Amino acid sequence: MKTTIKKLTLGAFALVLMANFTSCDAVQNANNKQKGGAIGVAGGALLGAIIGNNVGKGNSELGAVIGGVVGGGAGVLIGNRMDKQAQKIENEIPGAQVERVDNGIVITFDENSGVFFDTAKYNVNTASKASLDKLANVFNEYPDTNILVVGHTDSSGAADYNMTLSKNRANAVTSYLQTKGLASSRFTTQWFGEEQPTNDNTTAEGRAKNRRVNVAILPNEKMINDAKMQSGEN
Repeated sequence: MKTTIKKLTLGAFALVLMANFTSCDAVQNANNKQKGGAIGVAGGALLGAIIGNNVGKGNSELGAVIGGVVGGGAGVLIGNRMDKQAQKIENEIPGAQVERVDNGIVITFDENSGVFFDTAKYNVNTASKASLDKLANVFNEYPDTNILVVGHTDSSGAADYNMTLSKNRANAVTSYLQTKGLASSRFTTQWFGEEQPTNDNTTAEGRAKNRRVNVAILPNEKMINDAKMQSGEN
């Protein structure tokens, strides 16, 4: 499994060092499951995977959507379920960057991956629809999750224009996924324009990576309550 793990806290990193597996896949899977019991109560790592190095700069609203990390035995169970879903997405959409972070999954689509937009456009093109169709199938297979869609742009053009463009792109992805039988109540949509770059906007390569839409998958209340009940924490 090539799904990556970003921004581990020291506690989670200690688990990485203590893990004694022979294959990379086993290490990554185990760490993803264990992180639920090690990280604590803040979802900062997942927030960082969505907005890069700008955590804490006016992102209280997004942080509230993400919520805290579920720890203990329930966190381990949630991690196991999220591992399986992340692997399924990675298998179905090999061009996407899939990361298992905290109790969630973050998918990054940019101009080098499965979902992208033509310059200054926000309509979902034919190539993007093919990837989003596969993603919707996974979401339908794993119904006990909430879905956060976040739009970004590079720094080309006026800031106000870019803010609107990122909003339109995020809404376009959300609207398209909802046409595939996914309940609107599962979705939250957010946008940041050019304010949250993850790469250097002075280079063409960096700008291409900043023109992105993130999709975060989070355990919903039912998954959390079921996990707590299974682990005897309810």
